[in-house]
Amino acid sequence: MFLVVFRNRKRADIDGSLYARDAGRMAELAARQPGYLSFKSYTAEDGEVVAVSEWADEASARAWGRHIEHHEVQARGRASYYEEYTLFACAEPHILRFNQTQRPTRNDS
Repeated sequence: MFLVVFRNRKRADIDGSLYARDAGRMAELAARQPGYLSFKSYTAEDGEVVAVSEWADEASARAWGRHIEHHEVQARGRASYYEEYTLFACAEPHILRFNQTQRPTRNDS
């Protein structure tokens, strides 16, 4: 598994409808990419957004990062949407799962 965490703050003058259109299109397009596993986004009370995407492997995540339409929207994001962002990428994350009805499992690979 390859994990990507995208922390961001949007600009005060953002065009919300254009951003929503682009974000919806990217979610739809990403879900069709080879190696895509999941995507979720969370917004904190202070406005910071944390988006987490899971990929089968690093090559799949990097291919998505280079996808032409995604690349164009990334450029638009830097120019018009984001005040700041930080991207974290992690190959083979340490995973600990808990389920109330099962014993915890561990993946140290």
